[in-house]
Amino acid sequence: MRKKFSKEFKAKVALEALKNEKTVAELASEYKVHATQITAWRKQLKESAAEVFGNPHSKELKEQQKLAERLYQNIGQLKVENDWMRKNLLV
Repeated sequence: MRKKFSKEFKAKVALEALKNEKTVAELASEYKVHATQITAWRKQLKESAAEVFGNPHSKELKEQQKLAERLYQNIGQLKVENDWMRKNLLV
């Protein structure tokens, strides 16, 4: 059965690995985690560190813009259908 680690635990171990005060083997024995796993967490932390300081609302903003675009498209389609119905029912 696979072990599941919390994100807090992963962050703690990855930060310890980034400090380079102890070797990965020492950290592995201390935290009872495989050395390869610690290396993977450290790499993941390095790659995603820039996102921590990025704009937290950029993803939400993009999603809202996509939603607004779809809604405006639906409004346009409904307006065309409504105009067509008026034209054909009044004739």
